[in-house]
Amino acid sequence: MARIELVVDGARVADDVEPRMLLVHYLRESLGKTGTVIGCDTSNCGACTVHLDGKSVKSCNILAVQADGCEVTTIEGLATDGQLHPVQEAFHECHALQCGYCTPGMIMQSVDLLRDNPDPSEEEIRLGLEGNLCRCTGYHNIVRAVQTAAGSSGAAANAGASDSAGGTR
Repeated sequence: MARIELVVDGARVADDVEPRMLLVHYLRESLGKTGTVIGCDTSNCGACTVHLDGKSVKSCNILAVQADGCEVTTIEGLATDGQLHPVQEAFHECHALQCGYCTPGMIMQSVDLLRDNPDPSEEEIRLGLEGNLCRCTGYHNIVRAVQTAAGSSGAAANAGASDSAGGTR
């Protein structure tokens, strides 16, 4: 067993974990952060995207011991004081989901994308979400949601305010 200490969604945690335990399994099984979805276990789909020290990562591709000393933000940690993050709100408003399986990873990647580029073009959004797969929507409403979040009042300023990590597609 290896001892890890990290901050997850603003709460300091310390645990003993198997050195081979993936971050996605630690978040879900040890901490109950089931919004972080296991989609493929091969880092292909992006459903498990979380923010690690302000950058989005696929948590099925990171060992829990690699997150020792880091700050992790999950989809559950984006909302502040009961208020959805602007990107979460935009996904809701734009119906940017169908089955919802990819949605947490898409949102986490979108937050990171908007932190780096607060006013992306459609092409930049599609490229920024490239590593996150959706099998239901055809991406049209997802792209529209990111555009909506980018245009919402204060979205650029709030994109990183609730978390300190980034994103992948």
